[in-house]
Amino acid sequence: MNAPLNVIAVSGGAYRPSRTQVLSQAILDEVASHLNIVGRVIELADLARDVGGALSRKELPDEIEAQLQAIENADLLIVASPVYRGSYPGQLKHLFDLIDQDALIDTPVLLAATGGSPRHALVIDHQLRPLFSFFQALTLPLGVYASESDFSNYRISCDLLQARIGLAVERALPFFSSHQRLRQSA
Repeated sequence: MNAPLNVIAVSGGAYRPSRTQVLSQAILDEVASHLNIVGRVIELADLARDVGGALSRKELPDEIEAQLQAIENADLLIVASPVYRGSYPGQLKHLFDLIDQDALIDTPVLLAATGGSPRHALVIDHQLRPLFSFFQALTLPLGVYASESDFSNYRISCDLLQARIGLAVERALPFFSSHQRLRQSA
């Protein structure tokens, strides 16, 4: 049996409750339904105050450093962001400013975003994909965008969103499998 993949989902919302966190968890659950994983969600809401005041990693408490290392050591990364004023939040960008620039090379990343309306759907391709291209990460072909109307009481209430999550993970499975084979041969 293959060793479980270490899957980290980063939920980029700074508030609770959070549709972004719900989407992150739903994608992580879908990955878990197909692969042997050890997964968890890291919420920006838990890190924002410490991360926001740090100019370098040396200034961070040990528990935040451990979260950054978890992101850097992920076999698969899911990054979900709320959309604020047409882009991802500055706090999420600052979190990734603290990530070692070589740590995510060739790491598969499934991108997701939530916004108030479908008009913000291009944030995945125009904002998030370039950020992870800088890291030389392998951004997966399909991202998942969800608008406010896809949720009810912070639960996914739209079958089409659930289908988009399923399709994004299904299309990503070959990348996950090849990454796992590479990791095992290393």
